[in-house]
Amino acid sequence: MKLKDKVAIITGASRGLGKAIAIKFAQEGAYIAICSRTDNIFTVADLLKVSCSKCHAGKLNVSNYLEVKEFVEDVYKRFGKIDILVNNAAILGERTNIVDYPIDIWEDVINVNLNGVFYFTHEVLKYMIPQGSGSIIMVSSSVGRKGRARWGAYAVSKFGVEGLVQVLADELKDTGIKVNSVNPGPLATRMRKQAYPNEDQSKLKKPEDILDIFIYLASDESAGITGMQFDAQDFKLSEIQK
Repeated sequence: MKLKDKVAIITGASRGLGKAIAIKFAQEGAYIAICSRTDNIFTVADLLKVSCSKCHAGKLNVSNYLEVKEFVEDVYKRFGKIDILVNNAAILGERTNIVDYPIDIWEDVINVNLNGVFYFTHEVLKYMIPQGSGSIIMVSSSVGRKGRARWGAYAVSKFGVEGLVQVLADELKDTGIKVNSVNPGPLATRMRKQAYPNEDQSKLKKPEDILDIFIYLASDESAGITGMQFDAQDFKLSEIQK
């Protein structure tokens, strides 16, 4: 129960990695607030209630600032604090060259993957800073650390997220709030299938296989760890504890 009585917001939790994180956090004793722009978020909430004594779900678009603000305010009113934010919600967009990239899809990807992260972080900090504690975990990508052809807006948005981590870690270094990024690596998810439609996903790890890093960063074990980049599939808690 490493997260006992902590309040965690997880975005994009209707499926894949976000759903797996929410389930694991609940098993570790956290109170959970999840959101997605699909109705499946309420199905996940019903699943969570088996192991979570307090769970809240909201259907919203993370790229809509007013919807984000209302959701975060509601979470605080319900739980009285916010300890953890996992910025997981993201969309892939197009796998094509920049010169061919559709303008409307570019804007949508940047709005969800970068502006949405900013909106949630902006609002959550209003509560974490007075508390003097908190953990913000940004879900990143390898293409947000080294750009590759035909990853377009997705890669650029993740570069932006990595930059935001660095800015925040410096701004918040004396507040007790830690901000880190996690690259999940190749996972058997719907987004991965969209990016690599011909890949054999049976050879990939599942989201449930890489959750140790998220528990570590969300828990008090990682006190003082901030501004860092982690690769989930290379993380070994036993090495950290030596």
